[in-house]
This record gives sequence, C-alpha cells and structure tokens, in this order.
Amino acid sequence: MCIGVPGQIIEIIESAERIAQVDISGRLRTVDLGLLSPDEGAVGDWVLVHAGLAISRMDADEAQSTLTLLREIDQFGKEEQP
Repeated sequence: MCIGVPGQIIEIIESAERIAQVDISGRLRTVDLGLLSPDEGAVGDWVLVHAGLAISRMDADEAQSTLTLLREIDQFGKEEQP
C-alpha cells in the first residue's frame, strides 16, 4: 500500500532544482518539489509527500486532519497488540 504524508516546507535548499527541507511530524526530510506547479512550494506551504516527492499542495486544515487520522490509525494498531 502507498501512502502520502502531509509535511510543511521549512526551507528551500536548492531553488533551481526545487529541493526543500520539509517537516513531517517533527522529522526533517529532503523533498523534491518538481511535481508541483511553479507557483507552489513556498516556505510555509503544506504538501503531500510520497517517496520523497511532493505530489500536491494542501491547505493547513486538510493537513492537520490527515495527520490526526494517521495518528489514530497508528494508535489503533498499538492497542490491538498483546
């Protein structure tokens, strides 16, 4: 199964190559912004990240809702283990 995870752009590392530092749940990841349109991908933007690529821009409310659901899924799996 493939899943995209919301992250917030913290810093543009390479503007010509569109590479950014993205905070994904407190962990910094290097992410390629090349799949986004040229006007997307500014510092502070929320993006959906899959396999090191930002695949779409998302608003902050949608990002927070998705993160909440992912945390609930993670917690559910832990509750089921003996």
